[in-house]
Amino acid sequence: MRVGVIVLTLLVLLWAVAVWRASRNEARAESAFPPEGRIVDVDGLAVHAVVMGKGPDVVLIHGSSGNTRDMTFALAPILAKRFRVIAFDRPGLGYSSGFNPDGETIVQQAEILQEAAALLGAEKPIVAGQSYGGSVALAWAVTRPDNISGLVLIAPAAIPWETPLDRFNALASTTAGRIAALPLITAFVPDWYVSKALDQVFAPQSAPEGYASHFGPGLSIRRSSMHANAKQRANLLEEVRALQPRYKEIDVPTEIVHGTADDTVGLGWHSHRLIDEIPGAELIELQGIGHMPQVVAAPEVAAAIERAAQRAGLR
Repeated sequence: MRVGVIVLTLLVLLWAVAVWRASRNEARAESAFPPEGRIVDVDGLAVHAVVMGKGPDVVLIHGSSGNTRDMTFALAPILAKRFRVIAFDRPGLGYSSGFNPDGETIVQQAEILQEAAALLGAEKPIVAGQSYGGSVALAWAVTRPDNISGLVLIAPAAIPWETPLDRFNALASTTAGRIAALPLITAFVPDWYVSKALDQVFAPQSAPEGYASHFGPGLSIRRSSMHANAKQRANLLEEVRALQPRYKEIDVPTEIVHGTADDTVGLGWHSHRLIDEIPGAELIELQGIGHMPQVVAAPEVAAAIERAAQRAGLR
């Protein structure tokens, strides 16, 4: 029994040290990578938005574990030469408030971001989303059709899939995982490991030089961000399954951009099927590009957004 007490005491001490280190690392990340833009109040919820450029409105919605900085590294500066760009942190991530303890749904996120865009004067923007952000963009187009001029989907998670949720997000989405596991990750995961994980997301490309120092990986491994992201990921499959029958209702110009080497959200499973479900949608396949076209093929993605604007009569 004495050994058990000692072990328990050591575990409690380890957890206390982890919580302290996690809090310190989170404070450092937020100090090094503060909000790039402004905070928009949407019925008491904080939504972080970066606004740049002049012209027709384009909303950019990042994917899982991301924030505005994923879009402002390459894509937003290109678009800002011809558009007014609004890049949002999705609810619960970056510097936007979470509000659903069970995980903000893609429909809820679309509603909040659309209302934030309207407060910024963008009543009918072109809406572009990458990966999970593509799911949110689809929800926006389906549920808020009067508040969108065109749709651009970048490697979108759009068709119900068969693979189970990965073990990390399955654990991180639970209360036990949030309390016991996430402090250890925030406290002790080294920077080199995070950088290696970034390269895996970009595969077969690597994260471009300067991306990590701009993106701020420390923001993504904050405990609240990991938990919010995991809850959203855990619910996404059923939400996409419920939304899919309504894709045929989308009646705005739609461009889909997808890399042929994307092993995260497969071109064949998702976009090759999606193209047949949205009337008039056009698909651009990027040869050899992986899951992050908005970074490694930003000019091509910007061109797709330009085409959507032209088809919508905004150019």
